[in-house]
Amino acid sequence: MKNIILTGDRPTGHLHVGHYVGSLKERVRLQNGGNYDEVYIMIADAQALTDNAEHPEKVRQNILQVALDYLACGLDPEKSTIFIQSMVPELTELTFYYMNLVTVSRVQRNPTVKAEIQMRNFEASIPVGFFCYPISQAADITAFRATAVPAGEDQAPMLEQCREIVHKFNSVYGETLTEPKIILPENEACMRLPGIDGKAKMSKSLGNCIYLSDDEEDVRKKVMSMFTDPNHLRVQDPGRVEGNPVFIYLEAFSRPEHFAEFLPEYSGLEELEEHYRKGGLGDVKVKKFLNNVMQAELSPIRQRRKMWEQRLPEVCEILKKGTEKARAAAAETLHDVRHAMRIDYFENDNLLN
Repeated sequence: MKNIILTGDRPTGHLHVGHYVGSLKERVRLQNGGNYDEVYIMIADAQALTDNAEHPEKVRQNILQVALDYLACGLDPEKSTIFIQSMVPELTELTFYYMNLVTVSRVQRNPTVKAEIQMRNFEASIPVGFFCYPISQAADITAFRATAVPAGEDQAPMLEQCREIVHKFNSVYGETLTEPKIILPENEACMRLPGIDGKAKMSKSLGNCIYLSDDEEDVRKKVMSMFTDPNHLRVQDPGRVEGNPVFIYLEAFSRPEHFAEFLPEYSGLEELEEHYRKGGLGDVKVKKFLNNVMQAELSPIRQRRKMWEQRLPEVCEILKKGTEKARAAAAETLHDVRHAMRIDYFENDNLLN
């Protein structure tokens, strides 16, 4: 059996550093690692429309922006198939068949769905498409026979629901679909970066993000304005590291070479944290170090993005070719699904048999 990856993002805005450490960086590593036969990266525009149906232009305008972020981070169209979800109609048909295998109450129990509904204030009027997006995700994953899905911890319930759908389909119709596993970031801090305002989640809708496309000055301003320990009022005051966004970001981004270059008086993050806890270390100094770390990480991404921005027709061609390849793969799975369900009526006179 082939080892295959499927993952993606909703094109509702530029991607941010939470996407980068939570999934994008891992995708590039896996793409280049040689352990996977196929890598599919989906721009999930159909899923984005489930809560943007009245503003499709918002989704349309961001498809190229997400593609640019992908290429800037190092995703290689020679190694990864980058495609647009809505241009693969086989995914919609698979979603429709899977809907019959899932109850309303099961979707309602999905923690990710509950959290997303609350965040978007959908409690009173949930669009059916949005409510069913865990089933759509299962179609996306199984269409490409993905064995692994790199994602953040918040997506674990979605993968569990996908596995349930796979198990139910195979139990009812025979072994047809592949059961995937989730690949979580190894660094716990990368699983879910907080917003720069200290809120639990970095979110485009909350306006608390550092974007991969931000210029150097924007990143500096955002880092220097980050929420820290509210009780650390003076340099000499003891500070709290746990739950402090500045130190969470340092845990996610900093490496030993950053200390050697930008803060050589400390041997590493552990010593910096200990000093902050004891007191005598100001927030400004720590933030300046974080800014240097972030700039070092984001600078090559910015440079690659500027290069691809001058080659937009080539980016469109990458998406077109990737989508053609993705549709061919999804069509094979749909053929097998229809055969397993015995609804391939006109193939080999099956309607007569």
